[in-house]
Amino acid sequence: METTAAFAGLTCTDCDGTFSAAEAPGRCPDCGGILDPEYDYDALELTRETFGGNAPGVWRYESLLPFPRSVAVTMDEGETPLVEAPNLADELGVGRVLIKDEGRNPTGTFKDRGQALAVTAAVQHGATDVALATAGNAGQAASAYAARAGLDSHVFVPSRASFINKAMINVHGGDMTVVEGRIGDAGAAYEDAIAEHDDWHSVKTFVTPYRHEGKKTMLYETVEQLDWTVPDHVVYPTGGGVGLVGMHKAATELRTLGLTDELPAMWAAQSEGCAPIVEAFEDGKSVHDAWETPDTICGGIEIPDPGASPLILDALRESDGGAVATSDEEILDSAVTVAQHEGIEMGVTCSAAASGAWALAEDGTFGEDDTVVLLNTGAGNKDADVIRSHLMSKGI
Repeated sequence: METTAAFAGLTCTDCDGTFSAAEAPGRCPDCGGILDPEYDYDALELTRETFGGNAPGVWRYESLLPFPRSVAVTMDEGETPLVEAPNLADELGVGRVLIKDEGRNPTGTFKDRGQALAVTAAVQHGATDVALATAGNAGQAASAYAARAGLDSHVFVPSRASFINKAMINVHGGDMTVVEGRIGDAGAAYEDAIAEHDDWHSVKTFVTPYRHEGKKTMLYETVEQLDWTVPDHVVYPTGGGVGLVGMHKAATELRTLGLTDELPAMWAAQSEGCAPIVEAFEDGKSVHDAWETPDTICGGIEIPDPGASPLILDALRESDGGAVATSDEEILDSAVTVAQHEGIEMGVTCSAAASGAWALAEDGTFGEDDTVVLLNTGAGNKDADVIRSHLMSKGI
């Protein structure tokens, strides 16, 4: 496998075992725990001026990624804008609100960052097929990047996944299995299928070690776009928590490298209809209890049993952040408010970050001079029918 100079291998977050990338394509071979890429930070001589390279997008940061740009499966994902939202800042009573608009990525979501790394790893492992269970967007991204790499993709989605995601998985040539029920049902079908196909390479959340590694670049970009000022708060719509874990890792890396001094407070925003992270955080637990009856229109964060909850909860506590849940009504209202007050189109799931920020502001969490970054993890037009139906229900 071709890896970058500072990449030191993979460490299990449960048993602390260490492995080379070549010997561990998925979970820990010893205990089944989540593997995390590690780097020799002392070998890197990075300054603020030299931190990013000349490659486009995510691969600008290849010195802190496992694989070099020369072997990347890429469509120039990343380099998304950090858009000022002055009207929202006034309404929240803070110094600045900025929206990291991940809808500008090739397939319209931040999933592209993670799948670029995951599919690159699959190619490096000599895979011919990739597979995952997904609520929708990750499946669209995986099928797109697999197509670019010349791999076959096998995508298991719940029946409630959006028409756009299903359509585009087909368009990219993905082998799609639609499973009646919710994400857990799709996950069970995926587990059955992958057990029968030893040649399938998983690109599923926190099975591949690399999806959170791709998404950590959102924080690198944010800090650079703020001229090396660390935002006070980052509010992230949280289901599996891949991006939240990745961004917190990136913030600690920047501090370790001496490029910044602080960590942004990370906030997990969930729907009241499926809030296992909020419940665990408020109860002081180190791991969640599965949410018994998930019920939210926000399919992207309707994850009742997030396997990486210990990593999510650690990130929230280490950063002096927390977790917040709001109703679906508030989430949909926030999508409309952001569109009408700022012109920015946020996806329904993503709007949990906006409604969560309003709830935090009302609780006095933010200071009047604070900088708050909201993650818009996907393009609003993917959910246009849902948001328009919400408006029509109000007689608008």
